[in-house]
Amino acid sequence: MNKTFNTTIEAFLSPKKLALAGASRNPKKFGHIAMKELKDRGFELYPVHPEADEILGVKCYRTIESLPAGLNHLITMVPKPHTATVVSEALSRGIGNIWIQQMSETPEAIALAKEKNAGLVTGTCILMHAGPVKGVHAFHRALMKIFGRLPK
Repeated sequence: MNKTFNTTIEAFLSPKKLALAGASRNPKKFGHIAMKELKDRGFELYPVHPEADEILGVKCYRTIESLPAGLNHLITMVPKPHTATVVSEALSRGIGNIWIQQMSETPEAIALAKEKNAGLVTGTCILMHAGPVKGVHAFHRALMKIFGRLPK
């Protein structure tokens, strides 16, 4: 079930300036694919990776704490066992808007964000909403719209 809490997807994406926890150097992993797609769609990205200096030519940050000041939007696509930690670190850092990529969400992570009244989007794929939406993501988006399951 798709859920949107305290913010709309459009409001979340409008700054086009996003921290990305779970960015990957491996081109076969979703964290790499999402980063490439978002970069190609004109987003200014701040990837968080504990070991990489850069991914796709973009400087990486080792921790959420080391992100530059002024970032208020974070997408997390880390494995479920790490999601609550990432959300907690983001909230402690003052990041007020969090997108938990579908299949990464946990009840604990969602509860943390809600407890702090963060803008939260979860249960849906960032690539179905960050325009321009193309390919398989456009097809999935169209199906969700037809069946009335496309969040706003």
